[in-house]
Amino acid sequence: MARESDGLPDARDGLNRAERIVLHTLWRLQRERGGANVPTAMLYGHVVEQIDLSVDELQRILRRWVGRG
Repeated sequence: MARESDGLPDARDGLNRAERIVLHTLWRLQRERGGANVPTAMLYGHVVEQIDLSVDELQRILRRWVGRG
């Protein structure tokens, strides 16, 4: 049986746990900033408070979302 921590995508939306945390954190920070863009360094700082994620892993997630990787 697959666990959420296995990094496998969820059948509901295709996001794994790390991607879901990054997306939720990005959404929350954008709201706090009045819709303004969130610097990657700020996003990373908030994400690593929740999960162990390297800078490279965060950049891989972001590149995939914008279609560059």
